[in-house]
Amino acid sequence: MPPFTVLHVCMGNICRSPMAERLLALAVRERLARRGVAPADADALLHSHSAGTGGWHAGEEMNPPAARQLAARGGDVAGFAARKLRSDLIDAADLVLTATADQQEYVVALRPDAASRTFVLGEFGRLLAAVDAAGLPPADATGDAVYARGVALVAAVHAAREGAAPLHTDDLDDPWGRGDQCFSRVADEIEETVHPLAAALLP
Repeated sequence: MPPFTVLHVCMGNICRSPMAERLLALAVRERLARRGVAPADADALLHSHSAGTGGWHAGEEMNPPAARQLAARGGDVAGFAARKLRSDLIDAADLVLTATADQQEYVVALRPDAASRTFVLGEFGRLLAAVDAAGLPPADATGDAVYARGVALVAAVHAAREGAAPLHTDDLDDPWGRGDQCFSRVADEIEETVHPLAAALLP
């Protein structure tokens, strides 16, 4: 049921997955603005949130370099608090995007029935390019339409992977403890998937 829910997963939930969470939300707001729809309506269409496979940073704010990258790109850093991944978060997600293949395996080990909707972020972006959008439900800026289109999109991307494992190059490097240049590169790589995803949901 709407809104279409995307869960982003990394290790500590203070660098990669928070950036992915907020950059996808930003991309959807930008797509809505192009349609003349108030960005505030985005929450009714898409729920983008995140968690970490480890809970040692639970309750912490986003890592400062990640927050700087997000703010520089127009994203919102307010109100973020890291949390540990739970099974119920996976159950409620229509799409799970992990930073690495190891984290994808972790998610699927927790919830085997989520395998068809769990992808490494780079893997999803790579396969998304092969999906024929003409075969998806009609696009409209309503909760029901975005949900139906999103669920169909996930099924199409799953079919496109044809059981193949992710590529090593699909993984996002862990920028924790590294400089702003590394965080910038990782944020760029995240946008290479979340921008096409937002465009597919709201063309």
